[in-house]
Amino acid sequence: MISIDEFRKINLRVAKVLSAERVPKSEKLLKLQVSLGTEQRQLIAGIAQHYKPENLIGKKIVVVSNLAPAKLMGQESQGMLLAASDNNGRLSIVTVAEDIDEGSIVT
Repeated sequence: MISIDEFRKINLRVAKVLSAERVPKSEKLLKLQVSLGTEQRQLIAGIAQHYKPENLIGKKIVVVSNLAPAKLMGQESQGMLLAASDNNGRLSIVTVAEDIDEGSIVT
């Protein structure tokens, strides 16, 4: 369990996927370029077995925007997208139902 104060440290934002491609030599990773409204970032996500890159372009997703950058397969990831998975191995990225501006705060 975490406190509400700890949870408030997590900055969740709406991001629009601008481009997506497979990470070379990886079966699991996709490289996404996303817009957070005032800036663009690169995210590396382990969703390649569940999503085709071309099907992600234009989607509004939810990302953790204040996560420290990390290197995966030589690629820098500047945040993390949120996704849900079930016991059957299905995965679904978290998207927003309405057309809301990139960079909007998720509360």
